[in-house]
Amino acid sequence: MKHVAQNYKTGELSVLDVPEPACRPGGVLVRSLYSLISTGTELMKVSEARLSLVGKAKARPDQVRKVLDSVAQQGPMAAYRKAMGKLDSYTPLGYSLAGIVTEVGAGAQEQAEFAVGDLVACAGNEFALHAEVNWIPTNLCVTVPDGVAPEHAAFATVGAIAMQGVRRGEMQLGETACVIGLGLVGQLVVRLLVASGVRVVGVDTVPDRCRLAEKAGALLAAGPDAEGAARLERALASVGPGVAGADVVFLAAGGPTNGPVELAVRLARDRGRVVDIGKTRLDLPWNDYYEKELDVRFSRSYGPGRYDDAYELDGRDYPPGYVRWTERRNLACFLDLIAAES
Repeated sequence: MKHVAQNYKTGELSVLDVPEPACRPGGVLVRSLYSLISTGTELMKVSEARLSLVGKAKARPDQVRKVLDSVAQQGPMAAYRKAMGKLDSYTPLGYSLAGIVTEVGAGAQEQAEFAVGDLVACAGNEFALHAEVNWIPTNLCVTVPDGVAPEHAAFATVGAIAMQGVRRGEMQLGETACVIGLGLVGQLVVRLLVASGVRVVGVDTVPDRCRLAEKAGALLAAGPDAEGAARLERALASVGPGVAGADVVFLAAGGPTNGPVELAVRLARDRGRVVDIGKTRLDLPWNDYYEKELDVRFSRSYGPGRYDDAYELDGRDYPPGYVRWTERRNLACFLDLIAAES
């Protein structure tokens, strides 16, 4: 089968011919119909791979720490060979797709939730890859409702990322929000907030993205320059008496600049909330954040369950009485919203 991968040492992108995966217990085998290219996340990976070794180290300090641990445990030469071998290997890309179930593994069969021929949406950068066939654990896979086109269902993972960010904001009817970064995730955040009865303004450097957010229901979208920030402040001041600034600022931007967090404190109200959804620089200007006593929160990917092997690989769900919105329930909820508009 065909499989898109990248050599992290050279940055080379390739379409490889590899064997189809086996259908392991606890999951389903899915033949891809549409695989989503996330321009933010995947361009970041491609760009990192084309950096020098020093640049890679600066971009991925977490991996540097792992190498240093290996040096302490195995010695410098063994750690070097291991690191170079890992760099000079192909890394798969992709994390969101829609496809058809071709086989149901043991464990998943007992759940009687999936059947061969089902249209499903799948998530996970270890599983929902740019490949013709993937094995997907059951907690990273949901059945697509009737009426939802597969090309739309392929957006479910990115939709779940946006939805988890909105949930972390804990917004109420009539509140105001500012979305900084109007790429794909930011556009979805705007739509989810508007659908929830929240008044929204947006920020982006690209005028077309600003117009798209306004078309989706944002009161105003403007650039991050001085003129744009002043317009946003006036818009936020006009939406309700006695509240100067956004109740919640969502950071859906990426990149090395500290501009988003500096703009966030300017546009947030006193004791407001700032939710980081993207991978942006977070050198918080301490005095400004302290004086407004802002609550800074992080939104972890698709939702509760992410990075928990017991949930994602072993299929152990969290009881809804304790965790109402897991990553899988977020995926299903986003698809239900699409189905309601179909």
